[in-house]
Amino acid sequence: MNERCGQEHQLFELGRLVKAGLTQPLSLMRRGGVGRILAVQSGDGDREVERGLLEMGFVEGACVEVLHYGFLSRDPLAVRINQNMTVALRRSEANAVLVGPLLDQSADARPS
Repeated sequence: MNERCGQEHQLFELGRLVKAGLTQPLSLMRRGGVGRILAVQSGDGDREVERGLLEMGFVEGACVEVLHYGFLSRDPLAVRINQNMTVALRRSEANAVLVGPLLDQSADARPS
């Protein structure tokens, strides 16, 4: 029961951030933008895309930074996950990653 209460609280917080307009798909972030992954959900219900993203490290709570966009049609985009892995994604894949603001600024500190 405690686990269910925790899940409900997470959904409530996610809904609050979405309603406040503080979330966006990873594909819409600006170059140099930093945020925290809130959810990984394919819009068309493609579980293979979701599974692939999770296996690459796109998990809830991870810090992401947009490094670069492709020259034509801004596809693909390069992102850094948790400041230790760089991944290139198609825009369609990046649309499945919902990103919110970094609430804990210490997570954004660069390792020395």
